Amino acid sequence: MKYFKLKFRFFPKVFLLQLSKKKLFDFNTFAFLILTLNNRTKIMSNSTNSPISHNVYFEGKVQSLGLETAKGKATVGVMKKGTYTFAASSPEKMVIISGIMEVKLTADGAIKKYAEQEAFDVAAGTSFEATCNDDVAYLCYYG
Repeated sequence: MKYFKLKFRFFPKVFLLQLSKKKLFDFNTFAFLILTLNNRTKIMSNSTNSPISHNVYFEGKVQSLGLETAKGKATVGVMKKGTYTFAASSPEKMVIISGIMEVKLTADGAIKKYAEQEAFDVAAGTSFEATCNDDVAYLCYYG
């Protein structure tokens, strides 16, 4: 089993997200954590001292938190079961953390499945369609 540690400067606790091949999380619990963290006024990221951005798309079915990594700007998020179309204004690298995502890139029109620890690239100025048959967690790098 893998664990991700999330440390927040103004929180005395460390949150652990357990990752395994079984159902990884309850989306409502994850959404509650995101909303709780987002509503705290003093939560800052460790790298830039700027507030954590919380992004909500598709009527709350896709949510993410923004962060700075050694690779640059990124988001970590969750998609509920459904089909979503995203436009990429800059190059993106999507890494699947949990679940399976079927992706249709506009450039070639082919549909390919990506599972845990697999990644795909999206060119700037293009869009892609993501279909999730179950909840999917992802990490997206920009630039």
